[in-house]
Amino acid sequence: MTTPSPANAQSPARRLAFDALKEIYRGGYADVVLHRWLARTSLSAVDRAFATELVYGTVRRQRTLDALIDQLGKKPAHQQLPELRVILHLGFYQLRFLTQVPESAAVNTSVELTKALGKGKLSGVVNGILRQYIRRREKGDDPLTLPSDRVTALGIQHSFPDWLVELWLGQLGEPDTIALCEWFNQPPAIDLRVNALQQSREALQQTFAAAGMVVKPLPHLPHALRLPPSVGAIKALPGYAEGGWTVQDASAQLVSTLVAPQPGELVIDACAAPGGKTTHLAELMGDQGLIWACDRTPSRLKKITQNVRRLQLNCIQTCQGDSTEITKFEGEGDRVVVDAPCSGLGTLHRHADARWRQSPESVQELAQLQSRLLERTATWVKPTGTLVYATCTLHPAENEAVVEQFLASHPDWRIMPPLPNEPAAAFARPEGWVKVWPHQADMDGFFMVRLGRRG
Repeated sequence: MTTPSPANAQSPARRLAFDALKEIYRGGYADVVLHRWLARTSLSAVDRAFATELVYGTVRRQRTLDALIDQLGKKPAHQQLPELRVILHLGFYQLRFLTQVPESAAVNTSVELTKALGKGKLSGVVNGILRQYIRRREKGDDPLTLPSDRVTALGIQHSFPDWLVELWLGQLGEPDTIALCEWFNQPPAIDLRVNALQQSREALQQTFAAAGMVVKPLPHLPHALRLPPSVGAIKALPGYAEGGWTVQDASAQLVSTLVAPQPGELVIDACAAPGGKTTHLAELMGDQGLIWACDRTPSRLKKITQNVRRLQLNCIQTCQGDSTEITKFEGEGDRVVVDAPCSGLGTLHRHADARWRQSPESVQELAQLQSRLLERTATWVKPTGTLVYATCTLHPAENEAVVEQFLASHPDWRIMPPLPNEPAAAFARPEGWVKVWPHQADMDGFFMVRLGRRG
């Protein structure tokens, strides 16, 4: 995180974070709400970064922060006034997770915020609870007491729901589960994909270096670069307006390389918006051939069109419709890609509130949608064509189970593992599919598999 400005200058950032969190806790989506609040403000770049850290960090750490309120306050978190709960969340988040903020600043500004909101009678409560935390820590104690049940303890310590912790423990074991939780609680990196039709990765690196920024090439992906932290407005960076690159996480770039489209082919992207994979496919094809980019809503298709124009691509056409119902592409696709709607459990660092929005029930609902998508889009594939199914989740019900169910009912289809020279081969599993674990690969969690008919 950017080093915060002096304590007094942080108050507007804290007030913005308070207002945004109050709206998020009432059901608003964290990224949408924060963007709206930041658009209304004239905060400095440093204070905007601080407010962003406070909002996203507090949303991620809700369970831990609630546990601290439960253990140190006279009333548990769910019984507190909503405003008081938010103020205590902000204070505890700074005390426990932001080493850059002095303890006195975290406490004093929390008290000041309480008074500024007309809750002066509660300022003593805020001061007392936060200072009790500090006193406990000064004695060498961890003010957060964890239960004996290991699932619940890890859930409170790392701030995840029990069902997710239990899922990961079953898949990975405890050390890897802890590492995964810690990875998801860090601010996300920003990766970009060089538009290879315009320049090489090395040339773009030099352009950034000339602007005083060191970007890092990523292994396995020939067009991927990672931006340094706190680069400022993305659209103001060199080469963006000219279409020299686009933002796309490294693991998402793997999907298009597994599709492996060739110049002149007909490619269909079933769930295309906002167009990251669609435009990558076009670049890999040398902008030669035809790509149909499908999505249900005109507003999302508009985003694809905007990206296509900026990247100066010509081979992409859009198709509005529900890909579980579209029949016009039957038997036409050389390559079909289904980047299916999913729970997003591989991108929990990017979507701070997703861990609290998803549930075992929502996962099962999504798995049914994913199966319908796979069933329909398989009819779009030519007899000699291939289909890539992908998600940015790590839940087996949305990944392995969907594929296994499809193969069980379609014995004429098979898995086509990545070839040794393909980037996705570095993450291939013995079954032939590809699974990227974030804490191991240092990029978003993803699942992908290439399918084709038996010859």
